[in-house]
Formats: sequence, structure tokens, C-alpha cells
Amino acid sequence: MTGTAMEAAALGRRFGRNGEWALRDCTFRLPAGSVCAIVGPNGAGKSTLLAHAAGLLRPTEGTLTVLGTTPAEARERFAYVAQDKPLYPQLSIAETLRLGSELNPGRWDRAVAERIVADGDLDPHTRVRTLSGGQRTRVALALAFGKRPELLLLDEPMADLDPLARHQLMGALMAEAAEHGTTVVMSSHVIAELEDACDHLLLIGDGHVRLAGPLDALLAAHVLVTGQDGGLDPHTVVESRTTGRQLTALIRPDGPLDDEWQTTEPTLEELVLAHLRSPGAPVLTLTGEDEDWPETWGAAV
Repeated sequence: MTGTAMEAAALGRRFGRNGEWALRDCTFRLPAGSVCAIVGPNGAGKSTLLAHAAGLLRPTEGTLTVLGTTPAEARERFAYVAQDKPLYPQLSIAETLRLGSELNPGRWDRAVAERIVADGDLDPHTRVRTLSGGQRTRVALALAFGKRPELLLLDEPMADLDPLARHQLMGALMAEAAEHGTTVVMSSHVIAELEDACDHLLLIGDGHVRLAGPLDALLAAHVLVTGQDGGLDPHTVVESRTTGRQLTALIRPDGPLDDEWQTTEPTLEELVLAHLRSPGAPVLTLTGEDEDWPETWGAAV
């Protein structure tokens, strides 16, 4: 797929006339066909951003477009799974899927919805109110994929699953997305599991975008260095710590590094945690078409 799945320009949201900003001056672009992880601490604004994308909230300032238009106009083309997985408790699983079919005429993929349910060994006649949290998650994802969306918005989709079920369902989710070219945007606290599943990162802290762009490019723009305690000018230091005379730092290089430094590429977890521990580190957003991204590496905004 080509084009833009989501794009924010100076997006801001404040709850109440004099309330605090949940989001402020958020600017990013997400290409269609990407699998994007939204990460950040509790209260950072992840759920608020997804609620805007789903058309449940309106910005206080700025804009957010979804699939090239407003969330309201794109509603038939995306699916949203909220953190609490709201389903009708009195319905059976089969009745829930039938409701999904009736609400999405012309788009509903019965086979894929039923396959996701069957892979969890769920009895279609079971009432939703008797399901565990993980089973409700599977039914909610079956509804979402049954809609055959171009964009899938997931708010902490695996939070109530045990590690094995989370691994299995993540694999099924990625396989379905890859087969149909679905753009997936999901928030999660399980950073280590996202590295193999996602190709785009959006890091939010205190309502602001801290990092945004293709995951490989963001990782390549940073270097972990270890060496004798000394200066790192003119490089941008995201985080540093000293043990004895040895310094370890995550930096964004501005030119060649001296030979005295040992260097490695950070993992996703190391990158995210360093930025979260250093709220004053310069923002990095990589935007534009794929071929233009390398030209912006290391740019602080």
C-alpha cells in the first residue's frame, strides 16, 4: 500500500477549559501499510491519541487525518479496539459476529472472523459475559479483522493475556495484517515484543511526541557508546551514566566518533527507556517519503 494512514499537525487536546493538556503540539506521519507501536508511560496520551484517530474525540487545536480524510469520513475503513474491549455481554460469540456482519454490509469477512475465534478453541455458543479477559480480546480482534479494515487501531490489545497467548495472538495479528496490507497502530507496554512485530515507532511522553519514524531509521540514528569518562561534543547526548571512570551513553552522532569509544546499536527497549528517563532530550521525528527519511537523521526539533 502507498499513501498516508495517519497524519497529525500540531495536534493538541485539553480536557476542560482550564485543564491540563493531554496532547500538545503532536506532529507525525504514518505511511500506509506500516505496523506502528505507540509507546510511553501511563498517562502519556496514548489512549487519547487513539481515541482521536477513532473519531471519539475532537482536537482542541491542530489536525489529525485518517486515511487521507477526517476520522468521521473514514469510519467504514478502519476498526478500533478500545482498552476495555466493549462487547455486548448478553450475546453469544456467534451472535456477536453476526452483529458485526450486519453492521458492516459489503465488507464483512466471515471466514477470517470465525478463524480467529476457532484458533482460540472458543465455543461460538458461549455468552460473552462468561469469557475471560483474554477470550474477550480474541473476540474483539475477530470483530475488528472481520470488518476487513484498511487501518486497525488497537489500545493495549494484549494487556490481559498470558505470555503464551500474547505471543500466539500477536503472531496471528501480524499474519493477518501482512496478508491484507492492513496498517496497524497499537499501543503497548510490552516493549520487547514490539521489536520483531513493528516497523514504525511513536514515542509519547507528557503528551508530546518524543520520537516518530521508521524503527530501523530511529535505531540507526542512535548509538550506544562506552569508554573513558570524557566529552562527547558535538554529539547529541540522550542519556549518560558514569561508573567509576567509565561512561556509557546513548547519543545521536553528529559526525565520526573517536576510536576510543566502543559502539553498539541500541535495542528498541534501550532506545525507549533512555528517552523516557531523559525528558529533556531533543525530539526526533523522521518524516516524508521513504527515500527522504535518511536526510533527516539526527535532526532535533
